[in-house]
Amino acid sequence: MAVETAAVMDPAGLKAIGAGLAVGLTGIASGIAERDIGSAAIGAMAENEALFGKGLILTVIPETIVIFGLVVALLIS
Repeated sequence: MAVETAAVMDPAGLKAIGAGLAVGLTGIASGIAERDIGSAAIGAMAENEALFGKGLILTVIPETIVIFGLVVALLIS
């Protein structure tokens, strides 16, 4: 009886790990970026209410990173 010592790598499993990392890491990065931008936008709006539109736009920009991660995950799978 021969015992195989080499592990067989499943390509579908590696694709799933890659897709999960693509979405997960972009989600974490987006959360970190939005935390900093959101707190600065709230501080600016506390001083001048006319900056609401700019603060809203700047808060939404990091969320596009997650969409890019989702697109990459779909391309991987």
